[in-house]
Amino acid sequence: MVSDYPLLPDRHPQGDFFVCDIFDAAPKADVGSMEHPIFSLSTKPDTRPRKYEHNGITIEVKPSSDGLATVHDRDVLIYCISQLIKGMNEGKEPQQIVRFQASDLLKATNRMITGRGYDLLKAAMERLAGTRISTNITTGGQEVFETFGLIERARIVRETREGRMQEVEIKLSDWVFNAIRAHEVLTLSREYFRLRKPLERRIYELARKHCGRQKEWRVSLKLLQKKCGSGSSLREFRRLVTAIAEEDEQYGHMPDYEIRFDADKDQLAVLSRGTVGGELSVVAPVAVPPLDADVYELAREAAPGWDVRVIEQEWRSWVGEAPKNPEMAFLGFCRKWFDLRGRP
Repeated sequence: MVSDYPLLPDRHPQGDFFVCDIFDAAPKADVGSMEHPIFSLSTKPDTRPRKYEHNGITIEVKPSSDGLATVHDRDVLIYCISQLIKGMNEGKEPQQIVRFQASDLLKATNRMITGRGYDLLKAAMERLAGTRISTNITTGGQEVFETFGLIERARIVRETREGRMQEVEIKLSDWVFNAIRAHEVLTLSREYFRLRKPLERRIYELARKHCGRQKEWRVSLKLLQKKCGSGSSLREFRRLVTAIAEEDEQYGHMPDYEIRFDADKDQLAVLSRGTVGGELSVVAPVAVPPLDADVYELAREAAPGWDVRVIEQEWRSWVGEAPKNPEMAFLGFCRKWFDLRGRP
C-alpha cells in the first residue's frame, strides 16, 4: 500500500483473537453533535471559545485549560453510545454510567494499544469532561439551557502495574444520555475510525446526518464551514475541502458517500454509495424475525393508547443489528416510546 493512502491501517482486523466480540456493537453517534459543531477540528490544543447559531439553535462551547474536545475525542462517546444501544436492543435498561475495558475501546475505535494509546485516551476523557456547552438543543423531548460537559466524569477503576488503565468508568452527561434513551442516534461506518483528517470525519458525520439514505445532498461551502466549526479562512477551507474531494475521487476512501467539490457553484456534493441501510443499500437489511404473537398484548400495556404495529415499524427501521431476544428488545422500545411521549 502506498504511504500516501488516505486511510489509517486497520490495526485490529475482526479476524484477530476476540476482537469480533468487541465489534458486536455497531458504531453509533448522537444526532445533536452530528448536526452541530461541538468538537474541535484542531490537532493542537484549541482554547478558542465558540458560539454557533443556526435555525433557532444556539450553542456556546467553552474549553478547559486542556482545550476543546476534538473530533477524535468523540470516539469515546461513540463507543459508550454503541454499547448502550446494543444493550437496549437486547432489552436492557440503559445506565448513565458506562464501565468498560480500556483496551476494548482502543481496539473498537482502531487506536493503538501501546502506552501512547492509553495516554491519548486519558487526555481525551479530560477534554470531554472539561469542555462545557450551553445550548437550547432539544434531546429526548427536553430543551436544555444549562451548562454541562460532554461527560460528567471519568474514573479509572483499575490500572496495571505498568500504570496503564484497564477498567474505565464514564458517567455520560444528561444531554447525551437523553439522546440515547430517545433513540436519537445514527449508525456510522466502521471505516469512520480509519479516517485520518478531523475534517474528513466531520464531513462524513454531516453526510450521514443530512444525506442519509438519499441519493445526493449538496451544501454551500460557506454553510459547510459553519457546520464544521472551522476557524480557517474561507479560501483555506475551500482548499482543504477540495483536497479531500480529490483524494476521494482517486481512492474512493470516504465511507458510504462520494465526496465531490462543485467549483462552479462553490458547493460540496455528497453522493450515496448505496452502502447505508435502506432502499439504496447493497448490504442486506437487518433481518428481525416475526415477533411472537403474545408480545403485542404486553406491548399495549407498555405503551397504552398507541398502535403497537406502528411502534413496531419504527423499531424495525431503527434497530441496527438483530437483537438476541427480539421480543424483549421490542418491549423495551415500547416502554421508552411511552415514557418519552405519553398517551397519544
